[in-house]
Amino acid sequence: MEGTNTKMGMEEEEVLKAQAHIWNHIFSFINSMALKCAIELRIPDAISRHGSPITLSQLLSSLQIHPRKSQHVRRIMRILAHSGFFLIQNKTTQQGDDDQDQEEAYSLTNASILLLQHNPLTLSPYLLFVLNHSILHPWQSLSVWFRSNGLDRSPFETAYGKKFWEYMESETRDGEAFNESMARDSKLVMSVLLGNYKSMFEGVESFVDVGGGTGTLAKAMAEAFPQMKCFVFDLPQVVAGLEGNHNLMFLQGDMFQAIPPADALLLKWILHNWNDEECVKILKKCKEAITSNKLKKGKVIIIDMVVTNNNNNNKKADYYSIQTQLFWDMVMMAAVGGMERDEQEWAQLFHKAGFASYNIFPILGLRSLIELYP
Repeated sequence: MEGTNTKMGMEEEEVLKAQAHIWNHIFSFINSMALKCAIELRIPDAISRHGSPITLSQLLSSLQIHPRKSQHVRRIMRILAHSGFFLIQNKTTQQGDDDQDQEEAYSLTNASILLLQHNPLTLSPYLLFVLNHSILHPWQSLSVWFRSNGLDRSPFETAYGKKFWEYMESETRDGEAFNESMARDSKLVMSVLLGNYKSMFEGVESFVDVGGGTGTLAKAMAEAFPQMKCFVFDLPQVVAGLEGNHNLMFLQGDMFQAIPPADALLLKWILHNWNDEECVKILKKCKEAITSNKLKKGKVIIIDMVVTNNNNNNKKADYYSIQTQLFWDMVMMAAVGGMERDEQEWAQLFHKAGFASYNIFPILGLRSLIELYP
């Protein structure tokens, strides 16, 4: 090796940058664990109840944490503020008749508002679900999974001996947490769609939420469109015993076998759970359902990610948005053997399923709404 200032061909400054980059990724889990701790302590809720920037001493009192741990709470607030979950400012406090002092005080950000327990759109249940030990466990054996011969088994199934959905059904607490998380997400999605894009559903007389769970999304549709016939279609064990009303009904079935006919079908966060072959089977059943009426063809509405390609033609793409989409792709691989797809991959699925055209509307943050036509 020539020269005295190189390490494996790198200058010392490059080595130090590489070291810092590796350290950052080694310890990235601390962000998640610190946030989980804050949610378990109900720190955002304590700040919200206080109604104004809350000082460290006030926060300790509200959380019933011993004052000797004040510096530890301050440290967790510091890293979460750095990550954008809280704002830190100095607040003047009265120490005596004439003495005043400056003390750190904390406020909520948009991110922490979305973690409040009483927020109907809260992501707290999902955060606690994903960061639960049982869900994190398969990630510890990812390399073992790659070397295994179980081609049709996800890392989750390899770790537990049962598929993700079977595990959710058998583990009541985890299953309830997952269902609550999906229901909260449906509320968020519908608040956006019905608030800004209600016209997308004009003229739709019948609507089926395929894999709609306990019906949170379909209930919102039924309330927004009283004249529309809305159906929740899911497996018998999911919808058995659930009651609808005059324009909301629950139907039992298997989307791989047949899907009820309608003007519009919704697949919200369904297709990313499945591999390409399985997705084509589902989409073909969807096409049959929306073309059964020879006089009026319907449409399929897909809510899923369209992964942004970070290439030279897309320099303005947000690094963290792409990273989060890639995180989701890894989650689907590890949990259920599914995947997140870019537009080309979506287009190939649509073509194989026999659809003629589609439109992509990037209106749901990291996810998009796709309209699919036969």
